[in-house]
Formats: sequence, structure tokens, C-alpha cells
Amino acid sequence: MENIYDVIKRPLMTEKSTNIGEKQNSYIFEVNMDSDKGQIKTAVEKLFDVKVTGVNTMVMQGKMKKVGGRFTGRRSTWKKAVVTLKEGNKIQLVEGV
Repeated sequence: MENIYDVIKRPLMTEKSTNIGEKQNSYIFEVNMDSDKGQIKTAVEKLFDVKVTGVNTMVMQGKMKKVGGRFTGRRSTWKKAVVTLKEGNKIQLVEGV
């Protein structure tokens, strides 16, 4: 993948990800299923101008959902990445609002 916006889809802003960010200087992003750790690292470094020390990825399986009691469907499977930054670096997403 050549474009950094193809690698990183969006930041995940949940209560759990906010707590991880405060305690471990890590941020969680939804990423493309085909991207690897090296691509994620370079994309975050270029996009936010920070130094990345580690990237952990995991594939989140889509959940089964019922619609109207008769029909069942499945949500899409997606991939997330936990990006750890060097001490002193920060990403300003929506903090302080």
C-alpha cells in the first residue's frame, strides 16, 4: 500500500482505548486487513510526526446479529492495531475537549 490513508482507517475512541492511552502511551487504530506492522508504523509516524516503538495487531471477528428475529447476518471482520509511542511523544486526537 502506498497511501498512508489506505493503511489507517480511523482511531478507536472508546473508554478502554482512552485508559490504555493515558497509562501506556499507546493509541488504538482501525487498520486495513492487508496492512502489516511495518506499514502501520510508517503510516503513524508520517501522519502524526511521532516516533513509534511498538505495534501490536489483532483481527476482530465479526459478530453474528439477528434482524427482526427471523434473519441472521454477520458483521464484517476488521483489524485493529495498538501503537506504542516513544516516551514524550503524543498524538492530539480529541483530548481536552
